[in-house]
Amino acid sequence: MKLMLAEPFKSLWAGRDPFAEVEGLQGEVYRELEARRTLRTEVDGNGFFVKIHRGIGWGEIFKNLLTAKLPVLGAGQEWKAIQRLQEVGVPTMTAVAYGEKGSNPADQHSFIVTEELAPTVSLEDFSLDWVRTPPAPRLKRALIAEVAKMVGGMHRAGVNHRDCYICHFLLHTDKPVTADDFKLSVIDLHRAQTRPAITRRWRNKDLAALYFSALDIGLTRRDKLRFLKGYFQQPLRQILAEEAAKDFDPLDLLYPKEVPVFDKYDEYLPDDLVRKEFVYSVLDLTEMRRAIGEITRQKA
Repeated sequence: MKLMLAEPFKSLWAGRDPFAEVEGLQGEVYRELEARRTLRTEVDGNGFFVKIHRGIGWGEIFKNLLTAKLPVLGAGQEWKAIQRLQEVGVPTMTAVAYGEKGSNPADQHSFIVTEELAPTVSLEDFSLDWVRTPPAPRLKRALIAEVAKMVGGMHRAGVNHRDCYICHFLLHTDKPVTADDFKLSVIDLHRAQTRPAITRRWRNKDLAALYFSALDIGLTRRDKLRFLKGYFQQPLRQILAEEAAKDFDPLDLLYPKEVPVFDKYDEYLPDDLVRKEFVYSVLDLTEMRRAIGEITRQKA
C-alpha cells in the first residue's frame, strides 16, 4: 500500500481508513464512471479536486491493449507526473493526498487529492475571442513563450501529457494578467506517462494535440515558429531543418482510435477516412516541408 497525507487531510483522517474516507467526500461531481469519480470538495473553506480510481477489470484492460490504447489503471500516473514536474519547476497542481492499495491492476483502489487552482481561466477560454479581438502583441508573445517553456520542460523531464490541449493550461487571475506578470499551470495529468525520456512519437502526439487545440485562435505562422524556438531551445533554422528531415507516419500524430471532428459532415464518413483526411489535409505535412524549405533558404 502507498499513502501520502498532507494537511488538512492528515488531521482530518487521523486514525481512520483514508480509502473509506475519500469515498465519503461530498461535493460537485464532475465525472462519474464505473471505475473513476472526479469531484470538487471543500475543507475549511478551501477547494480541492478529488479523483478516485477503482479497478477497471481485466476485460477492460485487455480491450484497451487490443485497440493499442494505454489504460489508466489508477491515480499513480497523475501522482508521478505531478512529482516529476514539480522537481523540474514546471508549474502544476499540488497533491495533498494520495493513496494506492492492491497489487492487482484490475482491482486496484487509488485516489489523489489536489488543491484547487483558483481563481483561474483556461487558455482556451482566455483566447476564445482572439480572432475578433486580438490580444496585446506582447501578451500573446509572452503566453506563447511560457507554454513553449512549460511543454518543453515537461517533455525533457520525461513526461508526456496525452491530453495536451490549451484547455489544460490554467491562467491565474488573482491579479491583473500582463505580459510581464502572469502565471500558467498545467493540469489534468491522469493519463500522463512518466519515463526517463519520452519517445519522439509521444512528443509529436502532444505537440499535435496542442496545435489542433489552438487552430482557431488566430495564431500566425510567426507565432507558431516562435513556439517552436522556445520549445526546442535551439536556433530556428536548425530546428526546422532537423525536424523536417525526419521520416514518420503522419497517422502517428493521432492517438489510436482518435477521430478528430473538423467538418460538420464527418459523422457520415468512415473513421479511417476522417483520420487520413485530417493528417493529410489539416496537418498537411507536404506543405509543412515545403514551407520549411522556403524559410530555411531565406535564412541561409
